[in-house]
Amino acid sequence: MEFPMHWLIILVVVLILFGGRKIPELMRGLGEGVRGFKEGMSGQGNKPNPPAQSASAEKPAEEKPQA
Repeated sequence: MEFPMHWLIILVVVLILFGGRKIPELMRGLGEGVRGFKEGMSGQGNKPNPPAQSASAEKPAEEKPQA
């Protein structure tokens, strides 16, 4: 089996473009995105809370008398 030289070249290019400090942040973000996608597909994610009603929405609007 030949050595996968193309993977080594890709790794070097990624290191040059992003640098050593940025790669862990990118991988963490990718992992969170995949995790969120899996939770969304399985339906186990947190369900959004219903929107809170404001005080003005609770009181009916005052009607003006028609002349």
